[in-house]
Amino acid sequence: MAATTSSDPSRKGARARDALFYLFLTLFVLAVVAPVVWVLKMSISTRADLLATPPPIVPPHPTLSNYSTVFGAPEFRRALLNSVLIAGTTTLVSLTFGVLAAYPLARVRFRGKAVLLTGFLALAFFPTVAIIAPLFKEFRELGLLDTYAAIIAVDSAFALPLTVWLLTAFFRTLPRNLEEAARVDGASTFRVLTSVILPLSAPGVVTAGLLVFVFAWNEFLFANTFLFSQDHWPVTVAIPGFATTHTIDFGAQAAASITVTLPILVIVFVFQRRLVAGLMAGALKG
Repeated sequence: MAATTSSDPSRKGARARDALFYLFLTLFVLAVVAPVVWVLKMSISTRADLLATPPPIVPPHPTLSNYSTVFGAPEFRRALLNSVLIAGTTTLVSLTFGVLAAYPLARVRFRGKAVLLTGFLALAFFPTVAIIAPLFKEFRELGLLDTYAAIIAVDSAFALPLTVWLLTAFFRTLPRNLEEAARVDGASTFRVLTSVILPLSAPGVVTAGLLVFVFAWNEFLFANTFLFSQDHWPVTVAIPGFATTHTIDFGAQAAASITVTLPILVIVFVFQRRLVAGLMAGALKG
């Protein structure tokens, strides 16, 4: 009886901690989801409902006219294609060079490797606004302003350090015996990388690719600075275009925002298992 009684306070304390944890988790999820739900509500509201005071929580007259406005605009459809081109190419470039850099960093021992990796990570957090003016001058002299190459180059430069860091940590978790067996069979280092390491590294590569794609898809500062022609704008620059000198189409902007967010949600939903596996592998084994 005494043992049972003494264990009751600890059980109550554990239940209280669990309750507080789930309460915090619920509030956190609500704080993250609430803005998205509000933008979704705006996207199906009429202009009169959007300008009503106070704004209605539930649209009294839901409509899809805002989505018709968005998809009826050829410049927005063009912007979607531009975003796919820029984000897709940036992801491909970052993964290609990231794999080629991360594999030797994970397997070869040399002096200064820790400093080099720290430098890679520091570059990922470098304030982008600090180099806007120098990059603008360089791209102007190279004739790269208002080109896809300018945005892909700068996006890849900022996405590559994080890609190298993630892939290096993941490659370290892979056993060496398979590589050694492949080398005994006469495989070159490149053949080992492409035929042995990459198939085993699918979760890590997918994780890095998703993070790079999301970064490039959401990038605004460089695109807004280096791209002048509307034909080259990605969606992040095109969305503010639903505003004129005298009025702002809030409903169309909200519909465009939801349209831009959906591809990311679909990609994450499709690859969620590999994404979680990649993140957990680096956290648990690295």
